Amino acid sequence: MYDICLVGAGLFNATLARLIKKHNNNAKILVLEKRSHLAGNIYDEKIEGITVHKYGAHIFHTSDLEVWNFVNEVTDFNRFTNSPIANYNGEIYNLPFNMNTFVHMWGISTVDEAKEIIANQRKEIKSEPKNLEEQAISLVGRDIYEKLIKGYTEKQWGRDCKDLPAFIIKRIPVRFTFDNNYFNDTKQGIPLNGYTNMIKKLFEGCDIELNVDYLKCKDKYKIDNIVFTGAIDEYYDYKFGELNWRSLHFEEEMLSKEDFQGNAVVNYTDRFTPYTRIIEHKHFLNEVSPVTIITKEYPRDWKNGLEKYYPMNDENNQNLYNKYKEFSQKDNIIFGGRLGMYKYYDMDKVIRAAIDLYNENKCFKI
Repeated sequence: MYDICLVGAGLFNATLARLIKKHNNNAKILVLEKRSHLAGNIYDEKIEGITVHKYGAHIFHTSDLEVWNFVNEVTDFNRFTNSPIANYNGEIYNLPFNMNTFVHMWGISTVDEAKEIIANQRKEIKSEPKNLEEQAISLVGRDIYEKLIKGYTEKQWGRDCKDLPAFIIKRIPVRFTFDNNYFNDTKQGIPLNGYTNMIKKLFEGCDIELNVDYLKCKDKYKIDNIVFTGAIDEYYDYKFGELNWRSLHFEEEMLSKEDFQGNAVVNYTDRFTPYTRIIEHKHFLNEVSPVTIITKEYPRDWKNGLEKYYPMNDENNQNLYNKYKEFSQKDNIIFGGRLGMYKYYDMDKVIRAAIDLYNENKCFKI
């Protein structure tokens, strides 16, 4: 009955669905989703007139014009600029690291002063960095590392920075300008009608079944072409072992005030505040409401029953993923997305990966 089955109703499969339908509007596509809603981790919903990002802050940004034009076919974006704030034990700093950060941290006023301080502090690391701490100090110096990187990173990964590999931080953006725009991409914004509505439009014309765990009923769906965006190790019942992930816990709260923190995202960079950031959702779309809704984000280790968010891309895990990927070549199934490819993707990179997959595989030209 169906030409293709897309397992998972997130952005990767939504992109494929749109491309397949544009090529042949009569293509019969079945979408199976384990959760009770579409859109995966970019799912949002309206509460008291506020668009709430239920799985953490998602800001769309890209320099890929094909991707930007693709999403603009189905939704309009606002002009949101991501300018997060860092709170270190009550001290407030701008992110990314820029002249506003340095002026507040050191009481300086010129670019030359900031460059000199950072250059002198970087000299502390005299050899090839052996861990994340040394890598960070070698890039931005001790002060920025201690106040704005160390605590946040240790909470995020659940390990001391000295026990984390240096390659996790390949570079740290430092700007010697008074520019608080976190991203360098040319396009940036939030869908005016929300991400869930955008995903619904991308899936238009598809048959969608929610609350379906495909792995528990594979024999029911005898379809030749399958794209699976769940975890590749789970698909094979952890045949070679479990890939490691970090998970998240969200605590959402409605407050009887118009504004709580004056910004969409505030990172808490000390080690002892248990959450990494607070999101205040109304600031994404400048929504007006007599109340406000905030979400505190708590990183934690993944275990069965929790959602998988951040892959632990160290050498051992990457080797294990490659083993699963090689084993999968014998099956008539395509793995995609963050879980299926064991890779952290920004939203635009998810769309780009789906477009490239579509262009490379004849099975989608239904």
